Amino acid sequence: MRITFCGAAETVTGSQHLIEVNGHRLLLDCGLYQGPRAEAARRNTHFHYDPHQIDAVILSHAHQDHAGNLPTLTAAGFRGPIYCTPATADVAALMLRDSARIQEEDTDFLDRRKREPGEPPIRPLYGMADAERTIGLLETRPYFKSFEALPGQTARFWDAGHVLGSAITELHLDEPAAGKARKLVFTGDLGRRGTPILREPDAVRGIDLLICESTYGNRVHGTNADTNERLAAVLTRVMQRRGKVVIPAFSFGRTQNIVYAMNQLFQAGRLPRLPIYVDSPLSTGITDVYRKHVECFDAEAASLLQSDRDLFGFFGLTYITLAQESRKLNKLDGPFVVIAASGMCEGGRVLHHLRHTVEDATNLILIVGYQASGTLGRRIVERQPRLRILDDWFDLRAEVEIFNELSAHADRNDFESWFHETGGGIDRAFLVHGEPPAMRALAPLLQPFVRNPVQTPALYETVEI
Repeated sequence: MRITFCGAAETVTGSQHLIEVNGHRLLLDCGLYQGPRAEAARRNTHFHYDPHQIDAVILSHAHQDHAGNLPTLTAAGFRGPIYCTPATADVAALMLRDSARIQEEDTDFLDRRKREPGEPPIRPLYGMADAERTIGLLETRPYFKSFEALPGQTARFWDAGHVLGSAITELHLDEPAAGKARKLVFTGDLGRRGTPILREPDAVRGIDLLICESTYGNRVHGTNADTNERLAAVLTRVMQRRGKVVIPAFSFGRTQNIVYAMNQLFQAGRLPRLPIYVDSPLSTGITDVYRKHVECFDAEAASLLQSDRDLFGFFGLTYITLAQESRKLNKLDGPFVVIAASGMCEGGRVLHHLRHTVEDATNLILIVGYQASGTLGRRIVERQPRLRILDDWFDLRAEVEIFNELSAHADRNDFESWFHETGGGIDRAFLVHGEPPAMRALAPLLQPFVRNPVQTPALYETVEI
């Protein structure tokens, strides 16, 4: 058996891990690499394996850095099943169509504005036909029920508690020729404890091989109560100076969590009455998917729904889908809040909102999610004085606030609890989906539960098991 780490190795983007066993090939995730345009194009279009030879894909959840490059894989010849939970399939269908549309629109925008005479046209990574072909390959499997992922190899999904439908994958890998059978567990993205809406991550015991994310392995998040109070204070401060708040947020997960938090504040009388816009057709559609999959909710959220309370709607909140309505926001005077994708500011409507707000010190950019190295979002977090947005340069004068507390990723305390729940005895463990400082901090926390030294594989490294 071999494992090749084809993405999310020493970085937090482009999740992709190849399992080869008994002559068959299984891919864990096929995420979009997000970063500088040239590097992203190279990484996303060149696979470290032959897509025709991949027998199946297991998708941990529908975030772009885990699912967003599946249409490129199918365009390159993959035709096998893509196994995921029912909620992930519903979200992925929306996400992939939206990604294809945005790529086509943004490419057309740049092609018309920036292409020199005689240069070839700029092409999107994939189009709508590729997205539809990929959606047709999605095969749903419920939590906790075993299924055959490869001939003679079974899999089972556990709840990862990260976003709606997210799954920890348990693989039972049998190699009769070698006389070995092992349980491999891939965490995907592990969720937090005590956060609203979703259930907590399931414990998985008896693990032989572990591939574990490490995004926030070197941090401890604040409590939900403290985060909500801080959010109320920030919004009130900007409202008083009649500024605009731009929140780049993933349409899936982060947007719903922010809206839920604002709903709680509004119900408690802690949120100032100001217009709040969710400017994303995708976010609107995914919010409807959340309402459909109550089976993923924790007891509190399910109880609120049973009382006919809308978890994702309140006075002053408007969902925007039409492009012309989105453009009107750029001419609207503050105060108001706009939540728009993409979460790392690498595409979508948030880029146009940033163009119209970054140079005014009255405004505020609220960062609520992880920003990978090389992205516009990371440059905003670093408060670089000059920002390139859609190929134009702008001075960063707007205030920047960073809310890592809203992350749906496990922190050090969450990881430590989950490691204890495994019962230990893990033979080999690999940390992925994290930058080196986070991995170096998390490895000693995991080591007591692992017989061999915890490994942090490099990109394209292959490990023989």
